[in-house]
Amino acid sequence: MKNLWSYVSKSILLGIAVAAVLLLALPQLQNKQGLTQPFSLGLSEQMSFAAAVKRAAPSVVNIYTRTYQKSTINSKATLRPQSLGSGVIMNKKGYLLTNYHVIANADQIIVALQDGRFFTAELIGFDQYTDLAVLSIDAKNLPSIPQSKHEQTNIGDVVLAIGNPYNLGQTITQGIISARGRIGMSTTGHQNFLQTDAAINEGNSGGALVNSLGELVGINTASFQVSENVETMGISFAIPYPLAVKIMNSLIANGRVIRGYLGIEGTSINTVMAKLLGLKANQGIVVQNTAPDSPAEKAGLVTGDVVIKFNETEIDNVIWLMDVVAEQRPGSKINLTVIREGKQLDISVTLGELQALQPQ
Repeated sequence: MKNLWSYVSKSILLGIAVAAVLLLALPQLQNKQGLTQPFSLGLSEQMSFAAAVKRAAPSVVNIYTRTYQKSTINSKATLRPQSLGSGVIMNKKGYLLTNYHVIANADQIIVALQDGRFFTAELIGFDQYTDLAVLSIDAKNLPSIPQSKHEQTNIGDVVLAIGNPYNLGQTITQGIISARGRIGMSTTGHQNFLQTDAAINEGNSGGALVNSLGELVGINTASFQVSENVETMGISFAIPYPLAVKIMNSLIANGRVIRGYLGIEGTSINTVMAKLLGLKANQGIVVQNTAPDSPAEKAGLVTGDVVIKFNETEIDNVIWLMDVVAEQRPGSKINLTVIREGKQLDISVTLGELQALQPQ
């Protein structure tokens, strides 16, 4: 009996000691709700994007355009509303990025800041291949959007789309990066879109797509639409930040984007052809056509040629070749390694300049 009482006493004392330690280490246990409330609050704080919105939202502006239109009563032309969209203040100097289609054919561009100020914007330049335009406003104390040059956008990253849909006022929608490198969404092939399921509606165009830190990762451009009668949800596109800022800098420096031009249409080789030619699975493209009087035609490239290297660098796909050619200065001489009828050739090409699309 004495041994039993000794055992029970030790157990009770040990239990009291453990309870005391837990109460000191976790004072929330004294709350009637136990651990539920602290963990709930912690999750709520992690899932809020208020800090990101606070950093980025002030630099996203509303854009209103007006054009001269003749009155139905007399022949006098007056400025009338044309379209609306969004834009992003990129730096303190007053340069803004937006989509070209937002300001196309506008006679007057009005920029409305979130602090209530309004400015008439000057069009610095535009690039229809990427659907981007640069505006400038003469203003002080501008809130420029946070930008991370080292930020890598990955599939699955949480993103926020900020803009002015349907002129409701600034609106935030949330989603993830669904895909990268979407290239079949336009006829020009130069956008290399980010795909997201964040809602992007009319008026969002030209606004900011930011990450969970409030840093710019893209310029919102369009939602996916199969046809006017087919409604799609959760498929929207943005121009990636690295491309957008490259186009912006070129427009500011030159008033236009200067691109090299080769003049071929091509497609990536399939697995069977790669094995027959002894190439890697995704190496090279097949020339389907050469533009008349183009640098490619002048250099002797023909339909059926398999282009495997650009200046000794292996070619991954058509888009890679298009991008690397565009980055060259017109007049540059480049070397293409080609397989023709089983033989490997080196062809020297003097690049031309890709002409700008004509405004519609």
